[in-house]
Amino acid sequence: MTVEHVKIHGASLEGNLEGDAVDRDVFVFLPPSYALEKSRRYPVVYALHGFSIGAEQWTHEIHVPQTIEVAFAQGAKEMIVVLPDSKTLHNGSMYSSSVTTGDFEQFIARDLVGYIDAHYRTIPERQSRGLVGHSMGGYGATRIGMKHSDVFGSLYIMSPCCLSPRQAGSMNPEIAKSLEFVKTPADSASLPFFARATLASAAAWSPNPKNPPLYLDLPTKEGAPQPDVFAKWAANAPLAFLDQYVGSFRRYRAISI
Repeated sequence: MTVEHVKIHGASLEGNLEGDAVDRDVFVFLPPSYALEKSRRYPVVYALHGFSIGAEQWTHEIHVPQTIEVAFAQGAKEMIVVLPDSKTLHNGSMYSSSVTTGDFEQFIARDLVGYIDAHYRTIPERQSRGLVGHSMGGYGATRIGMKHSDVFGSLYIMSPCCLSPRQAGSMNPEIAKSLEFVKTPADSASLPFFARATLASAAAWSPNPKNPPLYLDLPTKEGAPQPDVFAKWAANAPLAFLDQYVGSFRRYRAISI
C-alpha cells in the first residue's frame, strides 16, 4: 500500500474569518494494485476525523494503513481511502458551513472530491464513493450525507456527536463561565476539551462577522442563555432537519450507524 500526503486547496474555505488554513493536509491511501494495474479505476472512501485531532493523528489512532491492509487481506475489495484534515483554530470545523471557519461542508463534498477525481484513477460517480466519519466526523458524515446524496453512494456513521437539538439553557455553567474569560483567539488553546468544543460549535453554527476577534456568538452571555443562539444550534442538528432529507437518504445503497 502506498501513502501520499498532499495539500488540497479549499476554494470553499477562502476568506474565513478565523484565518484557518485554506490549503488542507490530506492523506491518500492507494491499494497494492494501484501502481501495477495502470488502467484500473477504484472506488473511494472519504473518512472524517473527530474533534481535537487532525488527519495525521487519526491515522495513528486507527492504525492506518495496517487496518486497511487487513481489510483487503480478509476479502474487502481494493479501494482508495482519503483522510482530509479539518482541524481549525478551536480544534474542529464541525464539517459545517460558516463564514467564520469557512465552508467545510462544500470543501469535503466539492473541493476534496473534485481534486481526488482529477488526480487519481477513481470511478468518478456517486455509487463508487463512500463517506465515513467518527464522533465530530460522524456528525459530518450525517450532515454532508444528507445534503450531498448526489455525491456519495454509501454512509458509515460511527459514534456521531451533536445529532439532537440542544434545549435553550442546557449549557454546563462551569463551561459557560470559563468562556467568559476568552478575549483573544490565543485564549482558546488553554481551554479544556468541552469548553473548546463549545467555541468550535459556536464558530460553526452561530458565526457573527460583527463580533471580533472570535467572530462568533456563544449560547450564554453573562450567565444568561441566549435563545436566538440556541435556535441556530438546533437548526444545525441533523435530527432537526432529517425530515427534509428523507428522499436523499433513500438514494443511498447502504447506510450503517
